[in-house]
Amino acid sequence: MESTAARTAPAVIVAIDGPSGTGKSSTSKAVAAQLGLSYLDTGAQYRAITWWMVTNGIDVTDPAQIAAAAGKPEIVSGTDPSAPTITVDGTDVAGPIRTQEVTSKVSAVSAVPEVRARITELQRSIAAEAAQGIVVEGRDIGTTVLPDADLKIFLTASPEARAARRSGELKGADVNATREALIKRDAADSTRKTSPLAKADDAVEVDTSDLTLQQVIECVVTLVEEKRAAK
Repeated sequence: MESTAARTAPAVIVAIDGPSGTGKSSTSKAVAAQLGLSYLDTGAQYRAITWWMVTNGIDVTDPAQIAAAAGKPEIVSGTDPSAPTITVDGTDVAGPIRTQEVTSKVSAVSAVPEVRARITELQRSIAAEAAQGIVVEGRDIGTTVLPDADLKIFLTASPEARAARRSGELKGADVNATREALIKRDAADSTRKTSPLAKADDAVEVDTSDLTLQQVIECVVTLVEEKRAAK
């Protein structure tokens, strides 16, 4: 049930950026649910288009092939924070997009400008349609997708803390291997030419290394409520 406060409060757009393993998804979902906002996992959209490319035999080492196919799949994101969904051409891909194969290829696909343009357009339209407001999580939301967001948060954590969390999420993952993969992914995401992973100048940075998930959620909820009160 949505609270009365959520219905009467002004709509607020919250951008939460940061690398993987910082508690971004768990925090974003919980904050959105608590405040009666919609929720969008932009990483899932990039994973979805990567899954489609792999499934349809597109050579993901060839940017020209990726670019040519970028407009083909229909990606639909459900924005209920308690049960977010993602489909590609009507197929539920919430499970398949989390495989190691997709994880290992998503950076290459995401780096192609045509893919980013397509997904960014999709993200902006979803945010624009969120009547109560929305929490959008990703890597370039505050800098590129929604530069006019009401509140921008950048989550960080030490590589060790991130690897421990991530290997807990990925079944059978080795912490050291996960740490190496995260560092490699950070490098790829931070150095790509189109919309790199970066902290917006006006973002609030929150280091989650030594915080519990509940503490991070409370911190972000407070920031959003302060922003809503000021609107």
